[in-house]
Amino acid sequence: MTDAQMDVGASRAPTAASQRSVLIIEDEANIIEALKFILSREGWQVFTHSNGHDAFDAIQRHQPDAVILDVMLPGRSGYDILRDLRAEPGLADLPVLMLTARGQSKDQDMAQSLGANLFMTKPFANAQILDALKQLVGG
Repeated sequence: MTDAQMDVGASRAPTAASQRSVLIIEDEANIIEALKFILSREGWQVFTHSNGHDAFDAIQRHQPDAVILDVMLPGRSGYDILRDLRAEPGLADLPVLMLTARGQSKDQDMAQSLGANLFMTKPFANAQILDALKQLVGG
């Protein structure tokens, strides 16, 4: 699965919390499924992408309200994707929550230096993800 999409809601316009969209860029299927379930249940429109090599294209295609971005991806790292995102004028302010299985301070420092809004280590609680997205996009 290189690019899967699940639409929950008819519109991409962020006029209400139930219509906000998030793009999950993650290569672990169990995490993708868990996040899709949690977020769609809360009314989010959820898009997913499972590799780093063309993740930037997926961001441009879906134009989400927020991105959940894994650090370690096949093809390109989440850090490289974040660097490109922050250099793109139309996407530079897009809220990004970085996820990683490696919770070392150097990983968090790297994410922050590249412009990640929030950083979270795996495993995480469902409430942590929801709270993080509310913090990033309001609501």
